[in-house]
Amino acid sequence: MTGRQVAGQPAGPGPLPGGIPLRTPRAAAVAGIVFSLLLIFMLVVLRTSTPGDPGAGGTWLTDPGRRALVAVALNLVPFAGIAFLWFIGVVRDRIGRHEDRFFATVFLGSGLLFVGMLFVAAAVGGGLIAAAARTAGLPGAGTLALSRNITSALLNVYAMRMAAVFTLTTVTIARRTAFVSRWITMAGLATAVVLLVGIGISQWVELLFPAWVLALSIDILVAGPGSGRRPITPGG
Repeated sequence: MTGRQVAGQPAGPGPLPGGIPLRTPRAAAVAGIVFSLLLIFMLVVLRTSTPGDPGAGGTWLTDPGRRALVAVALNLVPFAGIAFLWFIGVVRDRIGRHEDRFFATVFLGSGLLFVGMLFVAAAVGGGLIAAAARTAGLPGAGTLALSRNITSALLNVYAMRMAAVFTLTTVTIARRTAFVSRWITMAGLATAVVLLVGIGISQWVELLFPAWVLALSIDILVAGPGSGRRPITPGG
């Protein structure tokens, strides 16, 4: 066989023979459901096992049961982050070539920032629990206050604001491409507004984001690749 290129054949490798195509809508739905359930579990455990009053101190760290439950919740955060990254990837693949570069950048950037700050907040909380488990007494009052303030700021102020931007961008893309139901876009718009300006109303407001992702994932799962929704068009 000579080194000359055969006429009519592409220079690069061809498609894999006999390959099975990925079903990205189902993958997105499953990843979104896993992320939502894990994040809801973590947030509920944190709100019910740790005191809401900053002046309560760290007496809850002396309870082995509560401390172990919070540690389990924090150890599940990496898996929630992995599921969320998978969710982002397959949603972008579902949109395909009609994805707008501006919204794609904000969509991806806000999602990555959300995961990063969620990881840092979990690491700070996990470090506090590890320190309490290895010492006879509680960590100092200054250490407790600093850890609590850092975790609260990362989770409530920064991560949830990024979640709001991610939701708002997803809603904008969904309205232009119609790849989800209309009520999902309306609920996402309301969720983004509340997370942006009303996060201080209640600590339970944080549950709106994973609840909306769960609803979006179920909608994608129910619709499937052969749904009868309006086909995606470049003009929206």
